[in-house]
Amino acid sequence: MPASVDVGADLLPYVHDPAAVDAQTVCPGYKASHVEETDGGLTAVLTLAGAPCNVYGNDVEVLKLNVEYQSANRLAINISPSHIGTSNSSWYILPEELIPRPVADSTAEDIDLEFDWGDEPSFWFSVTRLSTGDVIFSSENTKLVFEDQFIEFVSHLPEDYNLYGLGERIHDFKLNSNLTATIYAADAGDPIDENIYGHQPFYLETRYFETDAQGQKRLFKRSQLGDGGYNQSNGSSYESYSHGVYLRNLHGQEPKLSSDRITWRTIGGSVDLFFYDGPTQPEVTQQYLKSLDALPAMQQYFAFGYHQCRWGYRNWTELRGIVDTFRAFDIPLETIWVDIDYMDQYRDFTVDPVTFPLSGVKEFFDYLHSKNQHFVPIVDAAIYIPNPQNASDAYDTYTRGNDTGSFLTNPDGSQYIGAVWPGYTVFPDFLSTNGQAWWVKELVEWHREVPFSGIWIDMSEVSSFCVGSCGSGNVTMNPVHPPFSLPGEEGNRLYDFPEGFNVTNATEAASASSAGSSQASKNSATAVPPPSTTSYLKTTPTPGERNVNHPPFVINNVQGDLAVHAVSPNATHANGVQEYDVHNIFGHQILNATYHGLLSVFPGKRPFIIGRSTATGSGRWAGHWGGDNASKWAYMYFSISQALHFSLFGIPMFGVDTCGFNGNTDYELCGRWMQLSAFFPFYRNHNTLSALSQEPFRWASVAEAAKTAMQIRYALLPYMYTLFYEAHTTGSTVMRALAWEFPNEPQLADVGTQFLLGPNILVTPVLEPQVDTVHGVFPGIADGASWYDWYTGERVDAQAGVNTSIPAPLGHIPVYLRGGSITPLQEPGYTTTESRKNPWGLIVALDDDGDAKGKLYIDDGESIEQEATLNVRFEAKEGELRVDVEGEYKDANALGNVTVLGVFDGVGDVELGGRAVDKGHVEYDESTGVLKLTGLNELTKGGAWQGAWRLRWGK
Repeated sequence: MPASVDVGADLLPYVHDPAAVDAQTVCPGYKASHVEETDGGLTAVLTLAGAPCNVYGNDVEVLKLNVEYQSANRLAINISPSHIGTSNSSWYILPEELIPRPVADSTAEDIDLEFDWGDEPSFWFSVTRLSTGDVIFSSENTKLVFEDQFIEFVSHLPEDYNLYGLGERIHDFKLNSNLTATIYAADAGDPIDENIYGHQPFYLETRYFETDAQGQKRLFKRSQLGDGGYNQSNGSSYESYSHGVYLRNLHGQEPKLSSDRITWRTIGGSVDLFFYDGPTQPEVTQQYLKSLDALPAMQQYFAFGYHQCRWGYRNWTELRGIVDTFRAFDIPLETIWVDIDYMDQYRDFTVDPVTFPLSGVKEFFDYLHSKNQHFVPIVDAAIYIPNPQNASDAYDTYTRGNDTGSFLTNPDGSQYIGAVWPGYTVFPDFLSTNGQAWWVKELVEWHREVPFSGIWIDMSEVSSFCVGSCGSGNVTMNPVHPPFSLPGEEGNRLYDFPEGFNVTNATEAASASSAGSSQASKNSATAVPPPSTTSYLKTTPTPGERNVNHPPFVINNVQGDLAVHAVSPNATHANGVQEYDVHNIFGHQILNATYHGLLSVFPGKRPFIIGRSTATGSGRWAGHWGGDNASKWAYMYFSISQALHFSLFGIPMFGVDTCGFNGNTDYELCGRWMQLSAFFPFYRNHNTLSALSQEPFRWASVAEAAKTAMQIRYALLPYMYTLFYEAHTTGSTVMRALAWEFPNEPQLADVGTQFLLGPNILVTPVLEPQVDTVHGVFPGIADGASWYDWYTGERVDAQAGVNTSIPAPLGHIPVYLRGGSITPLQEPGYTTTESRKNPWGLIVALDDDGDAKGKLYIDDGESIEQEATLNVRFEAKEGELRVDVEGEYKDANALGNVTVLGVFDGVGDVELGGRAVDKGHVEYDESTGVLKLTGLNELTKGGAWQGAWRLRWGK
């Protein structure tokens, strides 16, 4: 296909248009009438306060306001057209069956939020936290603009605010105060600060308050910290209050952050706002997810092992060789993945008859499963449409979908035909019952041929490589090549390397630079020069109609035209809804269909799905990876912020393409990244076609670094699994920002270079080249927190609120245990199956009072409904560890060892369950306070958690 097929209209986004009309200056706003207040809220009629402005759509003259105190922690504000269904009602109201709308409960009378409103100069509203008197949202002195293709409302923000979320994009942890946060699902290779794959219109805001020695409280700005951090020598103390704001609206959106406000703009829908009062981040996240019935899916145990993938594995033999080489290097490998190489001409639910023939399936999978390893293939969102003039091009998956009317259409009812990897393609209609049922059956049938363990969903924004129904009338040309060259084709070589490669690999860097310059000269000689001027397409509102392909308000979409690299907004679903109104939920719905498909494939077992495009609530079905990043240090740096934001969105099963997807990595970057990702819930290495191979065994230093970090990860699997159980049942987070776990330390508000895995584990990675130290803060010290080095068990000597220089030579990632925590471990095996059969261990990290607590959850590791479980509680106090067990699940593994950190009062006779521990198994270093107890297996044979017991070491 010619490259021109994916070229859309030249559009100038609103935020870059110097001639753009500011709706706040020309629109009249609304006036409220018929106000009725009840104990549960308020209703009113909002009427346009002047002549319609019709600036980016057709003004809706009458709106209805409904305010609802929904629960003890949630307030809802809905503003929508008052007469849906009249001649001028061309808007779309999001149905509850797609994204559930939170409902009221009986606890609302205890709510700490209060709604207020005014009518001068036009209607405005505010939300106040009663306990502090703090106004957390206010549109006072701004105007509400409500048109059929444009909505705008504004809220004031305090100086130097702390805002997080509004995804999906790659950005620092804290959102900056000059950000156009476009929210529109786009197939874009991970540009910085642009909209990418998902639609997550939710933010968390945290405000810090300072209470002085006289008890006076005032809002505290981080700018007051100064260069040296803050201290409490003046007698002040600090506390934070967090709240969440969610806009339940599926349309393209563009929240604009400026120094003192957030201006929220959408290209359709309604104002359906929900406020969650926290007042802590954990509480906000739990309130948000529970209100949407969107608690994260519980993962199978194997999902937490290491995953290896690349675009470029050529056949079953090479795949088997990769699996065997991992084992030869003793680098744990849980799951091998394949990209689109395995497919027959890139068609879903097929295998290439030459390179991945069905005849090779049994041998490969018998071997893989005999080693307790797994296989996950990629599945794309588009379906190939066969050439009707070539009988050998028949494709049963398409035929079955077409026979059941399972694909999107054009507005005239003809089939919408775009283009993706296989050529011209159609797109499943996941809003239709037929589309969902057809997808489920395809998964079931395909598993009979290829016994996969989970599914990887890609291209689900939904992506198309041409503008409009470009395949209409052209399918006799199928299969056709995409309108761009693939990596490795036609001289499309990859010469990109990480920053610092010119230092660590000088000879190779010089060669790559020379080749890259030669290729660049060749390309520039044939390139078409850009036009000197651009004439931008601008549309104006038409009464009673919407221009869905080119709406009058132009969002700052990374692809420009909404139809570029995407299915066009006028593509139509079986229920008559256009893609314009539901584009951002395509990826969410394919995850829904895939989840139900895997329930049919594996009855009673938890589906394992990783998807690219997500929306509100997608975490109930799947995990997410960060998409097509690059082998650059910046992308490793940003991966932490990406993960923390998806913690807020309720998708804790998150990871990125370790070592980078696009371009070539090197040993330094890959080694550091393999160690960092070992502490992310989803841990996968993946890179692009024709890039240099980057499996960790390719470099000796990376192999050793990976094994070091994997030993820690696999030992921590019981702890990580317990964290996911808590996330699944309560909505708690797995990866945590320091600011969330230590909410009373203002200097942590923008720390995105460190993170916590649950409450116990602090990770401080190296994120830049050619260094052997890293700076990190040890939070909580001002309030008595203590930290212990994972490797030595020694207590960290650090000052409160100060960046500490930490040794971090290549191959070492600093990891610390929090004082007051008890972390369950299991001796690492090569796979998670083997690990689950190994002896248990415990690390007891005492706080300054000699106390610690912890917990452990155990089940069968795969079933949705459990016949039996175990909940183990640990508590250390006064030189004794107490273990209490609840549940009937049978775990026969003994306790092998216990390590107690922070024992500075000496050690007496050690007893476990009233029986003495042989002194030959007791090692105590008085100078470091580390007590190691080993060889406990005999004392706990039959199972460490058969019942309650006590371990005594104190004098």
